[in-house]
Amino acid sequence: MRIGIFTALTDEGMEPGELAVEIEMRGFESLFVPEHTHIPVTIETIHAGWDEIPRDYCRSLDPFVALSFAAAATRDLRIGTAVALLVQRDPITFAKEAATLDRASGGRLELGIGVGWLREEIRNHGTDPRTRVALQSERIHAVKKIWTEEQAEFHGKYVAFDPIRSWPKPVQRPHPPVWLGGWGPSTHERILDHADGWMAPTMLELEELQKGIGELNLLAVRQGRPTVPVTATILAPQPGDIERRADLGVHRVLLGLLPVESRDATLRKLDRLAALMA
Repeated sequence: MRIGIFTALTDEGMEPGELAVEIEMRGFESLFVPEHTHIPVTIETIHAGWDEIPRDYCRSLDPFVALSFAAAATRDLRIGTAVALLVQRDPITFAKEAATLDRASGGRLELGIGVGWLREEIRNHGTDPRTRVALQSERIHAVKKIWTEEQAEFHGKYVAFDPIRSWPKPVQRPHPPVWLGGWGPSTHERILDHADGWMAPTMLELEELQKGIGELNLLAVRQGRPTVPVTATILAPQPGDIERRADLGVHRVLLGLLPVESRDATLRKLDRLAALMA
């Protein structure tokens, strides 16, 4: 079982490099961060379980830039997104940014990718939220072509470009691991089609997680595929939570380091989270 940290990197918290060093020193395997370019002032959609959007979402740093500082300050810590919103990003630029970060980190990048839930944010990037699932699938396929081919081209309904040359290529071959976020049968099918694993939604209860893992692996077996690695996040971890997810066959657990607080408060909480690994 791999155990990492899930947190927001913001302008009000510890600097990414300093925090990454503290995380690695305590024996955690990875650091994953979310992505939101902005939070619209007026919104109609709200995440399940929230009365309002947390302050950290409005102040988060760009994940690729912030994680580059985390990578530069550490030796072995794996870095990743949970999740990157590819439907809000240009796929050619995304491919280059990710490949550059994978090279700069010595092959330590992992990419959780999701369609997003905040429709107003998605619209502000020129994307119709109703098309985001199909758009994401095409952009993932297009990005993989850029990573793996010397002259890549793609012609789909939403993504189209004639042959291009784009370097650098990622250090990890064929590319950094792609973890697909989401929930339900259609997500499982897309994971098997164009991802390396499932990044389970943060709000899932243990019973829902167990159900999702079972359904995903049953679909994999029916297609003659091996079982699928799963990353599960625990926002408010308690003793025994890690072991219960290990019993379900979870590949990696991310422990929530939220909300963003002062340096002293953050380090105290990191110590408490590290004690859960003992």
